[in-house]
Amino acid sequence: MLVLLFDHIPSTWNPIFRYSRSKCHKNFKMKRNPRKVKWTKAYRRVHGKDMTQDSTFEFERKRNRPERYDRNLAESVHKAIPKIDKIRVTREERHHKNRMKGKKEKLQREAVKELEQGISLVKAPSVLQQDPSLTLPKIKVKVSQQQSEENHAMEE
Repeated sequence: MLVLLFDHIPSTWNPIFRYSRSKCHKNFKMKRNPRKVKWTKAYRRVHGKDMTQDSTFEFERKRNRPERYDRNLAESVHKAIPKIDKIRVTREERHHKNRMKGKKEKLQREAVKELEQGISLVKAPSVLQQDPSLTLPKIKVKVSQQQSEENHAMEE
């Protein structure tokens, strides 16, 4: 409920609304009640979902407070840092080694396959004709007469 404290609104009074995102602005223009829209702070407060009055929220706030300086704790942390770094590096190396385990064999298989497919680029065609063991076996595919007639009809 809006209560006016004066009879008329001065002509210089021009409220400027600032919205956090366009979603909020569009909902305001659609005249939606923020207490009924689930993602608003007003809805969360009205329906008891607001965490500001909750005891767990206080606990979380305490957790983020800085601790008092403890010289012994700082010293033990400084001693532990090199050990932690060493463990991290060995884990990274182990991870990389496991990832690259079959890489060499895979590269060799791919190279052999590429060589078999492109042997004509490496050997002269006359050598390939003399020694048929260097070429891949020819695969013969039977094509029925009906399919060839259909293909011929499509070409025209």
